[in-house]
Amino acid sequence: MTTTAWWRDFQLEGNVVQVRKTGARIPLDFGIVTETLSWMGYHARIELERRRIRADGPRIWFTPDRPRPWYLIWPVVQLAGLRIADQPEDADLQFHFEDLTTVTPARESSSLDINAACADTSKSEVARVFEQVSGRALAVDPQTWTAEMVAKSELNGAHDGRILTGPVRPEPGIAYQRLIDNSADDGCVEDLRCPTVNGELSVVFLKRRPLSDRFANHNSEVRLLDPDTVFSAEERALIRTFCRAMALDWGGLDVLRDRRTGEIWIVDVNKTDMGPPIALPLKDQMTATRKLAHALRANVDARLTPVETSS
Repeated sequence: MTTTAWWRDFQLEGNVVQVRKTGARIPLDFGIVTETLSWMGYHARIELERRRIRADGPRIWFTPDRPRPWYLIWPVVQLAGLRIADQPEDADLQFHFEDLTTVTPARESSSLDINAACADTSKSEVARVFEQVSGRALAVDPQTWTAEMVAKSELNGAHDGRILTGPVRPEPGIAYQRLIDNSADDGCVEDLRCPTVNGELSVVFLKRRPLSDRFANHNSEVRLLDPDTVFSAEERALIRTFCRAMALDWGGLDVLRDRRTGEIWIVDVNKTDMGPPIALPLKDQMTATRKLAHALRANVDARLTPVETSS
């Protein structure tokens, strides 16, 4: 288990903060400071609300890392009345939590292990599984593709996407995907961030930003939406099937809706996602956290309920 001294997760190099575990580099600027202050306001609300909740639910052992408060799972666990176990022998369930794109899969897993079998969330694996469950190819061969395409790192959290026109020589560590037109009438692009619990959706974050910032890690606007107003029953079934194929028990999906065809495309998976999005109003951040907490608690309780077999 990692130390609870959170500041040791980071290393300051001039005006850049580097995340020790993943190597991600975050430039220190006014926007980062503003977002940090906004997050602190949300965290304070979570702290106040969790003190009014009776934390007597099942205990979860997180391995190999304990989630920090800025990961979405942390506030959700608090508002679900669940407890984080200090030792594995004290836990009712085990949550495999590691902020890396590829990990060594657990040797054995059961219904009491969360995300144990979800070992690869690289862009190529996401594209492979999406094609498997949808019949539509997201990945392209850059050496034969003659239209626009997106080139981006296989690693999660890189936000280094760029648009190229093929054919091009492939680079190592880069995934190549078809360009999905997710633009709105006002020229902004719209991403659908979908936190999932056992493949089910209880909230959707509509993230909007200018077309020029298509691949940026900041948003000009975020709205909280009801999944039933965003996805059809068939699309929600596709998302459930995708999560099962990825062995994703908890995690966030990035879904794009093609402006021309209306089809949805799952382009990214993050099983250690942060959130809720900073640009979302605080009231909606709390609403989303409560809904996810309700969904997670129901899923945990179901995992711990013995299945009756007929004699």
